[in-house]
Amino acid sequence: MEMRPLLPEEQKYTYAASTQLEGQTGSIGHLRGDFADSGYGFYTTWFDTRAQWKTEEFKTELDEVINVLREDKGLLHNRYDMKALARRYPESAFQGNYCMEYGFRADTEKHAFLFRCNPTRGDYNFYCYCYVKEWLDRHIGNAQKGIRFIDSNYRELFRIPDGGKIVIHYAWGEKMERSCRFIDEYHTEIGNDLYHICQFAELMERNGHTYEPKPAEPPQKAAKHKDYER
Repeated sequence: MEMRPLLPEEQKYTYAASTQLEGQTGSIGHLRGDFADSGYGFYTTWFDTRAQWKTEEFKTELDEVINVLREDKGLLHNRYDMKALARRYPESAFQGNYCMEYGFRADTEKHAFLFRCNPTRGDYNFYCYCYVKEWLDRHIGNAQKGIRFIDSNYRELFRIPDGGKIVIHYAWGEKMERSCRFIDEYHTEIGNDLYHICQFAELMERNGHTYEPKPAEPPQKAAKHKDYER
């Protein structure tokens, strides 16, 4: 088993996703854990996504991965060793939903284990999202093409990266941002809804709305390590 920092395109797969994406990526479930206030405890809870993929082989591999990472100086040994690994691999840092987090990936022959870590006292310290490796990597590879937005004549207007946002300008003067996820070349999730790309274009045109890509936000610097123990 090898562990490495997550690639930028892998980071979004350490969060809950739609049922559609869970199925396409081979999501089995996730493990949530913390080290208690002391930083040395170890408490976990498992959440199923697709129980039919939680085979005996998978359960054995998950136990092996967690046990290896629980060893001295490992990612899951305690909160202080997790903090040390975050320092050692600054490229693992990424902006989470409300704080800076750190991502790592461990692979076995058939499964991928993606960790989102937050070595802060008083919070959940890690999430481990578990996938059928072949399915996850195939989807991530396809998603690198980006999400196409077209008009009703199939003329391409622009593309955004998987997980990027668009700004919809409504006919009555309001505007709203929507996050988008790649499904395949002809389908995308916009907000909580799944669309064929031509269906979305026709809907917008019929109602007099327009849409454009939201510029990518500049990356944020990692938090100073003294902030971990707030």
